[in-house]
Amino acid sequence: MNFRTLEFLVGIFLAAGIVAAVILALKVAGLTLSSGSSEYYTIHGKFSNIGSLKVRSPIKLGGVVIGQVSDIYIDPKTLQPIVDMKIDKKYSNIGEDSTFSILTSGLLGEQYLGVKPDFASMDDDGNPIYLTDGSVTSMTDSAIVLEELLGKFLYSINNSNSKTE
Repeated sequence: MNFRTLEFLVGIFLAAGIVAAVILALKVAGLTLSSGSSEYYTIHGKFSNIGSLKVRSPIKLGGVVIGQVSDIYIDPKTLQPIVDMKIDKKYSNIGEDSTFSILTSGLLGEQYLGVKPDFASMDDDGNPIYLTDGSVTSMTDSAIVLEELLGKFLYSINNSNSKTE
């Protein structure tokens, strides 16, 4: 094999390795190369505590990823955390009374939003009312903060010991 052919093959192999590393990094970070903003609709959720939920955290319904957190900010009037959720348009049949909960994967894993569907609200014709682009929901369960649980547990032990003495 000629020296130039070997250099050419090594260059192609190196370029393929760099492309594979970039694709892997994008997958791990949860980013995509497509803009596709018209494929999603946005729901705004009011929470009392979001824990360590982050932008780009997944939104799951029954374990299936249906969207991701697009923004987190504080409402200036109520000082309440607001989570903007981008949900894939093919899941446009989420009921208005569905509950959005901040859950943790594993004991100390990443937090994500879980959706528990509910179709209690009906229109005049008896059809369920769905969340649409720009809907605001207060049907939320805040994050369970481990430090708060430990504090309550230790406080309850301390109170029970002082009452028995």
